[in-house]
Amino acid sequence: MIARVAVWEPMPTDDRDWVLEAAATVPGVHGTYHLIDPATGNGLAVAFFEDEAAAQAARQAIEKRAEEIGWNDTPHPAPVSQTFYDVVRHA
Repeated sequence: MIARVAVWEPMPTDDRDWVLEAAATVPGVHGTYHLIDPATGNGLAVAFFEDEAAAQAARQAIEKRAEEIGWNDTPHPAPVSQTFYDVVRHA
């Protein structure tokens, strides 16, 4: 299992439920979460995948949905960083 952690400074407040919904349609996606620090507005986007292939498939599903809803027609903020981790323990 792998995890992707994206750091947002600040976390966007626009509607991004469609991102989580698109990722959830992909086999091998074990969970996606958007977290926010209420004091600073900064946040994390955390997703867990069975493997790299599932992570790629989720990215493609998100990109497809973004195109369908016209998301790419206007600029949007991007995370300041993203890192992939191997999950070594989980419950």
